[in-house]
Amino acid sequence: PVSSTLYGARFLTGEIGGSVTHQCFYSIMPANKHDRKYWCKIAGSGVCYTVISTTGYTSKDHAGRVSLEDIPQNGTFMVTMTELKKSDTGTYRCGIGTTNRDLYVNLNLTVLADAGALRPTELIQGELRGSVTVLCPPGDTQGGEKRFWCKLGRTSCALIADTNGYVGKSYQGRIFITPQESSGAFKILINDLKKEDSGLYRCGTGSLSGQNSPRVVALQVTAASTLPKRPKFLSGTVGGSLSLKCHYDPKGNYEKKYLCRWKEASCSLLVDADGFVHESYKGRIQIASSDQENGTYTVVMSHLREEDAGWYWCGAKNGHTEHTSSVKLRIQKENCSSQDPETSTLVKPTLSSSPATYSTPTQRSITGLMYVMGTVTESTSTLLPTAPPSTFVTSASKIYRKSSRESHLLPVVLPAVILLIFITTLALIKIKLRKETGEESSAIGNLEAAPIRSDPNPVKEQTMEETLSPEKVHECRTDSGKRRWVF
Repeated sequence: PVSSTLYGARFLTGEIGGSVTHQCFYSIMPANKHDRKYWCKIAGSGVCYTVISTTGYTSKDHAGRVSLEDIPQNGTFMVTMTELKKSDTGTYRCGIGTTNRDLYVNLNLTVLADAGALRPTELIQGELRGSVTVLCPPGDTQGGEKRFWCKLGRTSCALIADTNGYVGKSYQGRIFITPQESSGAFKILINDLKKEDSGLYRCGTGSLSGQNSPRVVALQVTAASTLPKRPKFLSGTVGGSLSLKCHYDPKGNYEKKYLCRWKEASCSLLVDADGFVHESYKGRIQIASSDQENGTYTVVMSHLREEDAGWYWCGAKNGHTEHTSSVKLRIQKENCSSQDPETSTLVKPTLSSSPATYSTPTQRSITGLMYVMGTVTESTSTLLPTAPPSTFVTSASKIYRKSSRESHLLPVVLPAVILLIFITTLALIKIKLRKETGEESSAIGNLEAAPIRSDPNPVKEQTMEETLSPEKVHECRTDSGKRRWVF
Protein backbone atom coordinates (compact mmCIF):
# COMPACT_ATOMS: atom_id res chain seq x y z
CA PRO A 1 0.00 0.00 0.00
CA VAL A 2 0.99 3.62 -0.58
CA SER A 3 2.31 5.15 2.61
CA SER A 4 2.45 8.58 4.21
CA THR A 5 2.65 11.94 2.39
CA LEU A 6 3.15 13.16 -1.14
CA TYR A 7 3.72 16.78 -2.07
CA GLY A 8 4.76 19.03 -4.92
CA ALA A 9 4.30 22.50 -6.36
CA ARG A 10 0.69 23.58 -6.97
CA PHE A 11 1.44 25.89 -9.88
CA LEU A 12 3.69 25.47 -12.89
CA THR A 13 4.36 27.96 -15.67
CA GLY A 14 6.00 27.39 -19.07
CA GLU A 15 6.23 29.08 -22.44
CA ILE A 16 5.21 27.87 -25.88
CA GLY A 17 7.96 25.75 -27.41
CA GLY A 18 9.79 25.58 -24.09
CA SER A 19 9.92 22.94 -21.36
CA VAL A 20 8.99 22.50 -17.71
CA THR A 21 10.19 20.08 -15.06
CA HIS A 22 8.02 19.17 -12.12
CA GLN A 23 9.18 17.32 -9.01
CA CYS A 24 6.95 15.16 -6.84
CA PHE A 25 8.23 14.29 -3.37
CA TYR A 26 7.22 11.27 -1.32
CA SER A 27 8.17 9.64 1.99
CA ILE A 28 11.07 7.22 1.62
CA MET A 29 9.20 4.06 2.56
CA PRO A 30 9.63 0.57 1.00
CA ALA A 31 6.06 0.61 -0.39
CA ASN A 32 6.59 3.99 -2.06
CA LYS A 33 9.97 3.13 -3.51
CA HIS A 34 8.69 0.22 -5.60
CA ASP A 35 5.11 1.26 -6.39
CA ARG A 36 3.92 2.76 -9.70
CA LYS A 37 4.49 6.49 -10.24
CA TYR A 38 2.28 8.34 -12.71
CA TRP A 39 1.56 11.71 -14.37
CA CYS A 40 -1.94 12.29 -15.69
CA LYS A 41 -4.09 15.16 -17.05
CA ILE A 42 -7.62 15.76 -15.72
CA ALA A 43 -10.23 16.02 -18.48
CA GLY A 44 -13.46 18.03 -18.32
CA SER A 45 -15.28 14.89 -17.19
CA GLY A 46 -13.08 14.66 -14.08
CA VAL A 47 -11.26 11.55 -15.25
CA CYS A 48 -7.47 11.74 -15.05
CA TYR A 49 -5.94 10.23 -18.20
CA THR A 50 -2.40 8.90 -17.88
CA VAL A 51 0.28 10.84 -19.76
CA ILE A 52 3.21 8.72 -18.54
CA SER A 53 3.96 6.20 -15.77
CA THR A 54 6.81 4.01 -14.55
CA THR A 55 5.13 0.95 -16.05
CA GLY A 56 6.41 2.18 -19.46
CA TYR A 57 3.17 3.68 -20.74
CA THR A 58 3.18 7.04 -22.63
CA SER A 59 0.15 8.64 -24.28
CA LYS A 60 0.27 9.11 -28.05
CA ASP A 61 -0.32 12.87 -27.82
CA HIS A 62 2.81 13.26 -25.65
CA ALA A 63 5.06 10.66 -27.24
CA GLY A 64 8.62 11.92 -27.60
CA ARG A 65 8.11 15.04 -25.50
CA VAL A 66 7.53 13.76 -21.95
CA SER A 67 9.75 11.76 -19.55
CA LEU A 68 9.52 10.51 -15.97
CA GLU A 69 12.54 9.79 -13.79
CA ASP A 70 12.13 8.12 -10.40
CA ILE A 71 14.87 8.58 -7.77
CA PRO A 72 13.70 6.36 -4.87
CA GLN A 73 16.79 6.96 -2.71
CA ASN A 74 15.85 10.66 -2.62
CA GLY A 75 12.10 10.06 -2.38
CA THR A 76 11.31 12.04 -5.54
CA PHE A 77 10.35 11.61 -9.18
CA MET A 78 10.62 14.24 -11.91
CA VAL A 79 8.39 14.78 -14.92
CA THR A 80 9.74 16.82 -17.82
CA MET A 81 7.53 18.09 -20.66
CA THR A 82 9.16 19.62 -23.76
CA GLU A 83 7.93 21.38 -26.90
CA LEU A 84 5.07 22.85 -24.91
CA LYS A 85 1.82 23.74 -26.68
CA LYS A 86 -0.95 26.10 -25.68
CA SER A 87 -3.20 23.04 -25.36
CA ASP A 88 -0.93 21.62 -22.65
CA THR A 89 -2.42 24.18 -20.24
CA GLY A 90 -4.60 22.44 -17.66
CA THR A 91 -4.74 20.54 -14.35
CA TYR A 92 -2.34 17.63 -13.87
CA ARG A 93 -1.79 15.07 -11.17
CA CYS A 94 1.40 13.39 -10.01
CA GLY A 95 0.87 10.35 -7.82
CA ILE A 96 1.75 6.89 -6.57
CA GLY A 97 -0.41 3.77 -6.82
CA THR A 98 -1.90 1.20 -9.15
CA THR A 99 -4.70 3.60 -10.19
CA ASN A 100 -4.82 7.33 -10.85
CA ARG A 101 -7.04 7.78 -7.77
CA ASP A 102 -4.46 6.72 -5.18
CA LEU A 103 -2.06 9.07 -3.42
CA TYR A 104 -1.64 12.18 -5.58
CA VAL A 105 -1.11 15.96 -5.75
CA ASN A 106 -2.94 18.23 -8.21
CA LEU A 107 -1.23 21.17 -9.93
CA ASN A 108 -2.06 23.73 -12.58
CA LEU A 109 0.16 24.11 -15.64
CA THR A 110 -0.05 27.38 -17.54
CA VAL A 111 1.62 27.73 -20.93
CA LEU A 112 2.27 31.35 -21.95
CA ALA A 113 3.80 33.04 -24.95
CA ASP A 114 6.62 34.38 -22.71
CA ALA A 115 6.93 32.93 -19.20
CA GLY A 116 10.23 34.62 -18.33
CA ALA A 117 13.00 33.06 -16.24
CA LEU A 118 11.88 30.08 -14.18
CA ARG A 119 13.66 28.69 -11.14
CA PRO A 120 13.38 24.96 -10.37
CA THR A 121 12.27 23.66 -6.97
CA GLU A 122 15.18 22.99 -4.62
CA LEU A 123 15.19 19.76 -2.59
CA ILE A 124 16.53 19.94 0.95
CA GLN A 125 16.69 16.83 3.09
CA GLY A 126 16.88 16.84 6.88
CA GLU A 127 17.12 14.22 9.56
CA LEU A 128 14.45 13.74 12.20
CA ARG A 129 15.40 15.87 15.27
CA GLY A 130 18.19 17.41 13.19
CA SER A 131 18.53 20.83 11.53
CA VAL A 132 18.60 22.35 8.03
CA THR A 133 19.84 25.56 6.43
CA VAL A 134 17.94 27.16 3.53
CA LEU A 135 19.71 29.86 1.53
CA CYS A 136 17.22 32.42 0.22
CA PRO A 137 18.23 34.42 -2.86
CA PRO A 138 18.81 38.18 -2.81
CA GLY A 139 15.68 40.27 -2.58
CA ASP A 140 15.38 43.73 -1.11
CA THR A 141 19.04 44.74 -0.73
CA GLN A 142 18.12 47.72 1.44
CA GLY A 143 16.73 45.41 4.14
CA GLY A 144 13.64 47.58 4.56
CA GLU A 145 11.09 44.88 3.82
CA LYS A 146 10.26 41.96 6.08
CA ARG A 147 11.70 38.56 5.30
CA PHE A 148 9.41 35.54 5.61
CA TRP A 149 9.11 31.76 5.40
CA CYS A 150 5.77 30.17 4.45
CA LYS A 151 4.40 26.71 3.64
CA LEU A 152 2.64 26.21 0.32
CA GLY A 153 -0.88 24.81 0.46
CA ARG A 154 -3.54 24.14 -2.15
CA THR A 155 -4.50 27.76 -2.65
CA SER A 156 -2.08 29.90 -0.62
CA CYS A 157 1.17 30.06 1.35
CA ALA A 158 0.66 29.80 5.13
CA LEU A 159 3.03 32.07 7.07
CA ILE A 160 5.45 30.23 9.38
CA ALA A 161 7.67 33.10 10.55
CA ASP A 162 8.76 36.61 9.55
CA THR A 163 11.14 39.31 10.73
CA ASN A 164 8.26 41.38 12.15
CA GLY A 165 8.23 38.99 15.10
CA TYR A 166 5.62 36.45 14.03
CA VAL A 167 6.38 32.77 14.70
CA GLY A 168 3.88 29.94 14.30
CA LYS A 169 3.07 28.00 17.47
CA SER A 170 4.70 24.75 16.31
CA TYR A 171 7.91 26.63 15.40
CA GLN A 172 8.48 28.43 18.70
CA GLY A 173 12.17 28.29 19.61
CA ARG A 174 13.25 26.37 16.48
CA ILE A 175 13.29 28.74 13.48
CA PHE A 176 15.71 31.63 12.86
CA ILE A 177 15.62 34.07 9.93
CA THR A 178 19.14 35.48 9.68
CA PRO A 179 19.96 39.11 8.89
CA GLN A 180 20.52 39.89 5.23
CA GLU A 181 24.01 39.78 3.79
CA SER A 182 25.40 42.60 1.66
CA SER A 183 23.99 40.87 -1.44
CA GLY A 184 20.52 40.84 0.08
CA ALA A 185 20.52 37.05 0.56
CA PHE A 186 19.55 35.54 3.91
CA LYS A 187 19.14 32.12 5.48
CA ILE A 188 16.36 30.18 7.19
CA LEU A 189 17.63 27.95 10.00
CA ILE A 190 15.30 25.28 11.40
CA ASN A 191 16.13 22.68 14.06
CA ASP A 192 14.38 19.91 16.04
CA LEU A 193 12.90 18.73 12.73
CA LYS A 194 9.60 16.82 12.84
CA LYS A 195 7.98 14.52 10.29
CA GLU A 196 5.19 17.02 9.71
CA ASP A 197 7.75 19.64 8.61
CA SER A 198 8.01 17.89 5.24
CA GLY A 199 6.44 19.92 2.44
CA LEU A 200 6.85 22.77 0.00
CA TYR A 201 8.01 26.17 1.28
CA ARG A 202 8.76 29.60 -0.05
CA CYS A 203 11.10 32.26 1.31
CA GLY A 204 11.25 35.85 0.23
CA THR A 205 10.85 39.52 1.12
CA GLY A 206 7.85 41.82 1.18
CA SER A 207 4.31 40.39 1.02
CA LEU A 208 3.46 36.70 0.64
CA SER A 209 1.67 37.40 -2.64
CA GLY A 210 4.49 39.54 -4.03
CA GLN A 211 6.96 38.59 -6.74
CA ASN A 212 10.07 38.97 -4.57
CA SER A 213 9.79 35.28 -3.63
CA PRO A 214 11.28 33.23 -6.47
CA ARG A 215 12.70 30.44 -4.30
CA VAL A 216 10.51 27.36 -3.75
CA VAL A 217 11.97 24.70 -1.47
CA ALA A 218 10.90 21.11 -0.94
CA LEU A 219 11.85 20.08 2.60
CA GLN A 220 11.99 16.36 3.19
CA VAL A 221 12.47 14.98 6.71
CA THR A 222 13.69 11.38 6.82
CA ALA A 223 11.65 9.05 9.01
CA ALA A 224 14.73 7.27 10.39
CA SER A 225 17.21 9.20 12.49
CA THR A 226 20.62 8.51 13.98
CA LEU A 227 20.27 11.51 16.30
CA PRO A 228 19.37 10.66 19.92
CA LYS A 229 16.59 12.42 21.80
CA ARG A 230 18.02 15.10 24.03
CA PRO A 231 16.41 17.20 26.79
CA LYS A 232 14.64 20.31 25.48
CA PHE A 233 14.50 22.01 28.87
CA LEU A 234 17.07 23.04 31.49
CA SER A 235 16.38 24.39 34.97
CA GLY A 236 18.45 26.85 36.99
CA THR A 237 18.11 28.89 40.17
CA VAL A 238 18.52 32.63 40.59
CA GLY A 239 22.12 33.29 41.63
CA GLY A 240 23.18 29.76 40.64
CA SER A 241 24.95 28.37 37.59
CA LEU A 242 24.46 25.65 34.97
CA SER A 243 26.29 24.02 32.08
CA LEU A 244 24.91 23.33 28.62
CA LYS A 245 26.46 20.69 26.38
CA CYS A 246 26.15 21.50 22.67
CA HIS A 247 26.42 18.81 19.97
CA TYR A 248 27.51 18.93 16.32
CA ASP A 249 28.70 16.53 13.65
CA PRO A 250 32.32 15.65 14.53
CA LYS A 251 32.99 14.86 10.87
CA GLY A 252 32.24 18.42 9.82
CA ASN A 253 34.81 21.19 9.58
CA TYR A 254 33.15 24.03 11.50
CA GLU A 255 34.94 27.37 11.64
CA LYS A 256 32.64 28.86 14.28
CA LYS A 257 30.88 27.50 17.36
CA TYR A 258 28.52 29.70 19.34
CA LEU A 259 25.56 30.13 21.66
CA CYS A 260 22.84 32.65 20.90
CA ARG A 261 19.60 33.69 22.57
CA TRP A 262 16.46 33.10 20.50
CA LYS A 263 13.51 35.48 20.41
CA GLU A 264 10.83 36.00 17.75
CA ALA A 265 12.66 34.24 14.89
CA SER A 266 15.96 36.04 15.60
CA CYS A 267 18.96 34.94 17.65
CA SER A 268 21.41 37.30 19.39
CA LEU A 269 24.98 36.02 19.70
CA LEU A 270 26.05 35.65 23.36
CA VAL A 271 29.39 33.83 23.19
CA ASP A 272 31.55 32.03 20.63
CA ALA A 273 34.70 29.93 20.56
CA ASP A 274 36.74 32.87 19.25
CA GLY A 275 36.38 34.73 22.54
CA PHE A 276 33.40 36.98 21.83
CA VAL A 277 31.11 37.65 24.80
CA HIS A 278 27.98 39.81 24.68
CA GLU A 279 28.33 42.97 26.78
CA SER A 280 25.44 42.13 29.12
CA TYR A 281 26.81 38.60 29.76
CA LYS A 282 30.45 39.42 30.50
CA GLY A 283 31.67 37.59 33.59
CA ARG A 284 28.65 35.28 33.48
CA ILE A 285 29.12 33.08 30.41
CA GLN A 286 31.95 31.17 28.74
CA ILE A 287 32.67 28.18 26.52
CA ALA A 288 34.39 26.07 29.15
CA SER A 289 35.48 23.07 27.09
CA SER A 290 35.38 21.56 23.61
CA ASP A 291 35.63 17.93 22.47
CA GLN A 292 36.29 17.78 18.73
CA GLU A 293 36.46 13.98 18.67
CA ASN A 294 32.92 13.56 20.05
CA GLY A 295 31.54 16.75 18.53
CA THR A 296 30.60 18.62 21.71
CA TYR A 297 31.37 21.86 23.50
CA THR A 298 30.17 23.02 26.91
CA VAL A 299 28.83 26.48 27.76
CA VAL A 300 28.75 27.52 31.43
CA MET A 301 26.41 30.26 32.66
CA SER A 302 26.69 31.66 36.20
CA HIS A 303 25.02 34.29 38.40
CA LEU A 304 21.69 33.39 36.81
CA ARG A 305 18.90 35.96 36.75
CA GLU A 306 15.16 35.60 36.30
CA GLU A 307 15.36 37.38 32.96
CA ASP A 308 17.75 34.66 31.66
CA ALA A 309 14.75 32.35 31.19
CA GLY A 310 13.97 31.60 27.54
CA TRP A 311 15.21 29.80 24.43
CA TYR A 312 18.91 29.34 23.57
CA TRP A 313 20.56 27.98 20.43
CA CYS A 314 23.79 26.05 20.04
CA GLY A 315 25.34 26.53 16.61
CA ALA A 316 28.30 25.31 14.57
CA LYS A 317 28.89 27.06 11.24
CA ASN A 318 30.51 25.61 8.15
CA GLY A 319 30.28 28.00 5.18
CA HIS A 320 26.61 28.65 4.46
CA THR A 321 25.54 25.56 6.43
CA GLU A 322 24.87 25.77 10.16
CA HIS A 323 24.21 22.84 12.47
CA THR A 324 21.91 24.09 15.23
CA SER A 325 19.93 22.82 18.23
CA SER A 326 17.71 24.57 20.75
CA VAL A 327 16.96 24.31 24.47
CA LYS A 328 14.64 26.25 26.76
CA LEU A 329 15.99 27.52 30.08
CA ARG A 330 13.70 27.79 33.09
CA ILE A 331 14.79 29.93 36.04
CA GLN A 332 13.40 29.36 39.52
CA LYS A 333 13.54 31.84 42.36
CA GLU A 334 16.06 31.08 45.10
CA ASN A 335 14.71 28.91 47.91
CA CYS A 336 14.76 30.91 51.17
CA SER A 337 15.91 29.09 54.30
CA SER A 338 14.44 31.77 56.56
CA GLN A 339 11.25 33.78 56.22
CA ASP A 340 9.81 37.00 57.59
CA PRO A 341 9.28 36.44 61.34
CA GLU A 342 6.19 38.58 61.26
CA THR A 343 4.49 36.30 58.77
CA SER A 344 5.70 32.73 59.11
CA THR A 345 8.38 32.36 61.79
CA LEU A 346 8.87 28.79 62.90
CA VAL A 347 9.99 28.13 66.47
CA LYS A 348 11.66 24.81 67.03
CA PRO A 349 9.74 22.89 69.69
CA THR A 350 11.49 21.16 72.60
CA LEU A 351 10.10 17.89 73.85
CA SER A 352 10.08 17.14 77.53
CA SER A 353 9.62 13.83 79.33
CA SER A 354 8.77 15.61 82.57
CA PRO A 355 5.15 15.95 83.79
CA ALA A 356 2.92 18.29 81.80
CA THR A 357 3.69 21.97 82.27
CA TYR A 358 0.82 24.41 82.41
CA SER A 359 0.64 28.06 81.36
CA THR A 360 2.38 30.65 83.46
CA PRO A 361 2.87 34.40 82.87
CA THR A 362 6.25 33.75 81.17
CA GLN A 363 5.72 30.59 79.13
CA ARG A 364 3.06 28.63 77.31
CA SER A 365 2.78 24.91 76.62
CA ILE A 366 0.73 22.62 74.47
CA THR A 367 -0.04 19.25 75.96
CA GLY A 368 -1.54 16.49 73.87
CA LEU A 369 -1.86 12.73 73.61
CA MET A 370 -1.03 10.86 70.45
CA TYR A 371 -1.43 7.24 69.37
CA VAL A 372 1.92 6.00 68.15
CA MET A 373 2.47 2.35 67.20
CA GLY A 374 -0.71 1.40 69.08
CA THR A 375 0.47 2.99 72.36
CA VAL A 376 -1.13 5.98 74.03
CA THR A 377 1.69 8.33 74.97
CA GLU A 378 1.92 11.83 76.36
CA SER A 379 3.92 14.57 74.62
CA THR A 380 4.61 18.05 75.93
CA SER A 381 6.05 20.87 73.81
CA THR A 382 7.14 24.21 75.20
CA LEU A 383 7.02 27.35 73.08
CA LEU A 384 9.05 30.49 73.54
CA PRO A 385 7.03 33.42 74.92
CA THR A 386 7.20 35.42 71.65
CA ALA A 387 6.05 32.67 69.28
CA PRO A 388 2.41 32.81 68.19
CA PRO A 389 0.52 29.52 68.65
CA SER A 390 -0.40 29.41 64.94
CA THR A 391 3.27 28.91 63.98
CA PHE A 392 3.90 25.92 66.26
CA VAL A 393 4.95 22.75 64.45
CA THR A 394 5.55 19.45 66.22
CA SER A 395 8.07 17.14 64.64
CA ALA A 396 6.55 13.71 64.06
CA SER A 397 9.96 12.05 64.28
CA LYS A 398 10.65 13.58 67.71
CA ILE A 399 7.27 12.44 69.04
CA TYR A 400 7.97 8.96 67.76
CA ARG A 401 11.32 8.82 69.55
CA LYS A 402 9.69 9.97 72.80
CA SER A 403 6.93 7.40 72.46
CA SER A 404 9.60 4.76 72.02
CA ARG A 405 11.21 5.80 75.35
CA GLU A 406 7.89 5.57 77.16
CA SER A 407 6.78 2.35 75.51
CA HIS A 408 8.26 0.40 78.45
CA LEU A 409 5.27 1.58 80.58
CA LEU A 410 2.90 -0.70 78.65
CA PRO A 411 3.65 -3.84 80.72
CA VAL A 412 2.92 -1.83 83.89
CA VAL A 413 -0.18 0.08 82.80
CA LEU A 414 -2.07 -2.84 81.24
CA PRO A 415 -2.12 -5.11 84.35
CA ALA A 416 -3.10 -2.10 86.45
CA VAL A 417 -6.13 -1.41 84.27
CA ILE A 418 -7.20 -5.06 84.41
CA LEU A 419 -6.82 -5.07 88.19
CA LEU A 420 -8.86 -1.88 88.47
CA ILE A 421 -11.72 -3.40 86.44
CA PHE A 422 -11.63 -6.54 88.56
CA ILE A 423 -11.78 -4.63 91.89
CA THR A 424 -14.62 -2.44 90.59
CA THR A 425 -16.64 -5.51 89.56
CA LEU A 426 -16.16 -7.10 92.99
CA ALA A 427 -17.22 -3.87 94.70
CA LEU A 428 -20.43 -3.68 92.66
CA ILE A 429 -21.31 -7.30 93.48
CA LYS A 430 -20.68 -6.65 97.16
CA ILE A 431 -22.93 -3.55 97.14
CA LYS A 432 -25.76 -5.52 95.53
CA LEU A 433 -25.51 -8.27 98.17
CA ARG A 434 -25.48 -5.82 101.06
CA LYS A 435 -28.50 -3.95 99.69
CA GLU A 436 -30.38 -7.20 99.79
CA THR A 437 -29.41 -7.76 103.42
CA GLY A 438 -30.13 -4.17 104.54
CA GLU A 439 -26.51 -3.10 104.90
CA GLU A 440 -26.49 -0.53 102.07
CA SER A 441 -24.97 2.34 104.10
CA SER A 442 -22.06 0.19 105.25
CA ALA A 443 -21.35 -0.89 101.66
CA ILE A 444 -21.26 2.70 100.43
CA GLY A 445 -18.83 3.63 103.17
CA ASN A 446 -16.53 0.81 102.20
CA LEU A 447 -16.66 1.90 98.53
CA GLU A 448 -15.61 5.48 99.39
CA ALA A 449 -12.62 4.09 101.24
CA ALA A 450 -11.40 2.14 98.20
CA PRO A 451 -7.58 2.43 97.70
CA ILE A 452 -7.90 3.66 94.06
CA ARG A 453 -8.96 7.20 94.99
CA SER A 454 -6.71 10.05 93.93
CA ASP A 455 -6.76 13.74 94.77
CA PRO A 456 -6.03 15.78 91.61
CA ASN A 457 -5.77 19.50 91.50
CA PRO A 458 -9.28 20.61 90.43
CA VAL A 459 -8.00 23.58 88.41
CA LYS A 460 -5.50 21.49 86.43
CA GLU A 461 -8.03 18.72 85.80
CA GLN A 462 -10.52 21.22 84.41
CA THR A 463 -7.91 22.73 82.13
CA MET A 464 -6.92 19.37 80.67
CA GLU A 465 -10.48 18.18 80.12
CA GLU A 466 -11.28 21.40 78.23
CA THR A 467 -8.17 21.09 76.05
CA LEU A 468 -8.23 17.38 75.16
CA SER A 469 -10.44 15.81 72.52
CA PRO A 470 -13.42 13.93 74.01
CA GLU A 471 -13.13 11.38 71.20
CA LYS A 472 -9.82 9.96 72.42
CA VAL A 473 -8.54 8.38 75.56
CA HIS A 474 -6.22 10.79 77.41
CA GLU A 475 -3.67 10.24 80.12
CA CYS A 476 -3.04 13.03 82.64
CA ARG A 477 -0.54 13.41 85.48
CA THR A 478 -1.39 14.53 89.03
CA ASP A 479 0.81 16.57 91.36
CA SER A 480 1.89 13.42 93.12
CA GLY A 481 3.19 11.96 89.88
CA LYS A 482 0.49 9.26 89.68
CA ARG A 483 -1.59 8.71 86.53
CA ARG A 484 -5.38 8.83 86.21
CA TRP A 485 -7.52 8.09 83.14
CA VAL A 486 -10.19 10.44 81.86
CA PHE A 487 -12.70 9.00 79.38
